[in-house]
Amino acid sequence: MIKNWSKTLDRSYQNAMTNLNNHPNVRLETQTVRGVEKTELIITPYDELPDSPSLRALKSNVDSRLPEVDLSELLLEINARTKFAAQMVHGVAQTPHANGIELSVLAVLLAEACNIGLAAVSNERNPALTLSRLSWTKRHYVQSDTISHANVNLVEYHANLPITKRWGDGDVASADGIRFVVPIKTIDAGYNPKYFGTKRGITYYTLISDQFTQLHGQVIPGTVSDSLFILAALLEQKTILKPEEVMADTGAYSDAIFGLFSLLGYKFSPRIKDAGGSRYWRINSDVNYGDLNRVARSKINTNLIVEHWDDMLRFIGSIKLGKVKAMDAMRVIARNGSLNGLGNAIQEVGRIAKTLYLLDYVNDEATQRRVHLVLTHHETRHSLARALLHGKQGEIRQHYKKGMENQLGALGFVVNIIVLWNSLYSQAALELIEAMGDDVFAEDAARLSPLKWQHINLLGRYEFSIDPSVAGGDLRPLRDPNALWGLDTEP
Repeated sequence: MIKNWSKTLDRSYQNAMTNLNNHPNVRLETQTVRGVEKTELIITPYDELPDSPSLRALKSNVDSRLPEVDLSELLLEINARTKFAAQMVHGVAQTPHANGIELSVLAVLLAEACNIGLAAVSNERNPALTLSRLSWTKRHYVQSDTISHANVNLVEYHANLPITKRWGDGDVASADGIRFVVPIKTIDAGYNPKYFGTKRGITYYTLISDQFTQLHGQVIPGTVSDSLFILAALLEQKTILKPEEVMADTGAYSDAIFGLFSLLGYKFSPRIKDAGGSRYWRINSDVNYGDLNRVARSKINTNLIVEHWDDMLRFIGSIKLGKVKAMDAMRVIARNGSLNGLGNAIQEVGRIAKTLYLLDYVNDEATQRRVHLVLTHHETRHSLARALLHGKQGEIRQHYKKGMENQLGALGFVVNIIVLWNSLYSQAALELIEAMGDDVFAEDAARLSPLKWQHINLLGRYEFSIDPSVAGGDLRPLRDPNALWGLDTEP
């Protein structure tokens, strides 16, 4: 294993050295600090690529054809296709089920995701929508575990749509947190003036696939400070998609975290703000990396890796089997903030993995842009979630973590439902555009996104009824983009 890592590391340095002189955005710079010379790689950020004319035209053509729909109708339509409400109901060991319980589940999901309370979706004339029925349904059926159960099938349904293959294979994911103020007294919220001002708050940390679907979500008091949450999400999520690479913002990563990801078979790809100034490691002291010798100053302790190799394999096996939880991994390899022998060995492996990633990230424009694009999609999904959770000023007012997880689980699930609905109709629009003879370039279709909501009425009209043909599985008619501007010539 050491020999393989050594060859790979040497090859990466050689490639980086070859590309350095031809790389306009990367240069070596030496500075003297307190009498000591230090050389760093200086990276100039790339300008954001503008959308091509063909991409702008395709986005406009697709978006203008998406039907306008109420959120309640959208939920009914996707439920008619996927039966997700029935999966939530039957995931609870409680029989018999009340008549109309699936409609009750949809109403509670909407109320929780929009943060508007059950009264806003209740209808005393409909037995399935009375306030007492909705309250009972919320307690028994709209829970984080039933939502997670239904989400597995929803993600699979979405993954099998032809359009999702244009976006990704599900082997890449991103991890990021969306933060909410919690204005009430609770031990499950924390302070952070940067995000919450003088109030307390929580972070809903989510794992999103490159197909735009949420695979896992977790409530964290305060703000994220440890990449172990990402590792836990990768190991705990149960969907058909199995990401092998995960991208994240810089956050609080460490060499040991890189080591854990690498040993578990994952590629950790954080967006590092100071990638050039990071510490670069080598295995072979006698290999010449040219100008990069000035940054490759640190040497891996291979003896430590060999000494603890069997222990590392047993430890990683325990994590994969669930005998050691990912969130407890650092407690096993560190005490009082200091790594033990096993932890130090894992850290050495992490230094190899981190250096390989940094050399690729620094010297490859495509890698930097790919990481940035995936994380931008995640941020856009946060914007959709905030637009959806508009009630009560977007604040979470649950007293206990369980209630927070139930509500934010409903939020993430409804966003997934919107993503599925948008994907279905974007696919239909693409098929119509191609049938009309217009060119659709593969690279443009790959840049389309189901994270849009301007055509969805999120506010104030919650009538739970849809056309029978749509309930039977038909798509509703696409809009005529010309009619939007009064250009329709029909009398």
